[in-house]
Amino acid sequence: MSENHQEGNKRPSNSQLLFAAIVVLALIIVAVFVLAQKDTPSTENQKVKQDIVVPEQTETPLVNTARETPPEQVVEPEVTLPPQREQIEPEQVEPVEPEVTLPPLSQSDTEIKEAVSNYLSNQAVKLLADDDVIRRTVVYVDNLAKGKVAENHAPVVKPQDGFSVIDDDIIITDPNSYERYTPYVAMFDTMSTAQVVRLYDQYKPLFEEAYEEIGYEGDAFNGTLTDAIDELLATPIPDTALPLVKDSVTYKYAYAEWEQLSSAQKQFLRMGPENMKKVKKRLEEIKIALNK
Repeated sequence: MSENHQEGNKRPSNSQLLFAAIVVLALIIVAVFVLAQKDTPSTENQKVKQDIVVPEQTETPLVNTARETPPEQVVEPEVTLPPQREQIEPEQVEPVEPEVTLPPLSQSDTEIKEAVSNYLSNQAVKLLADDDVIRRTVVYVDNLAKGKVAENHAPVVKPQDGFSVIDDDIIITDPNSYERYTPYVAMFDTMSTAQVVRLYDQYKPLFEEAYEEIGYEGDAFNGTLTDAIDELLATPIPDTALPLVKDSVTYKYAYAEWEQLSSAQKQFLRMGPENMKKVKKRLEEIKIALNK
């Protein structure tokens, strides 16, 4: 039922109905009493009429000097009605959500995936790690907050395709490499901010338990999560392809301002500008929701 009823359509409460019934009943009793007084003639008036003798008419009419006693006037009792109570709108009671019993941390993977599957496709759910999703997430977030990437503790499986470059006069990242992150960004972007925060709040005790396992105060995880978000939000989005230089079997950014970014930020750059914009927008929304 909608909560936005118009005031004129509100149904009176039981106490208001009871008060109205009492008032109506009182009015009926008073009305019956008053009507009974009006319909029944006074016995005293009848006695006075019987004592008056009407003389016979003669040529010279006699003047009756006896004054007829006027009948007593029936005074209707004053009825004092109780003051009308102001209609008080019933207090709106917030619905109490039933308490959710969480599974043990070590047995939470199945329930976590089922919860996520309510919002994502089966193909997207397959991107989640097979085991210890919450523990992996906590370790990964803790490292992100420090600017590091814990690849062995990623809560999602790694992209199937590898990193590739275009080796021409200038080495740059192959734009096709950005596409390997698109399914992950789509998974992240499919869920609304409210859904992401709701899931986090629901399983927050398990996140805090996992955070305590690695040596922190459990309630400090929310701050660590915010720090990790800030780390990624601070990553600049390049306007053009960034030149690279080959270093043994890896590649580095040719310009110092990009190479000096943290490992987490450089990993974020590999998603490509368009993916970065989508993720940043959602991270900003989540950050605001977490700190309300």
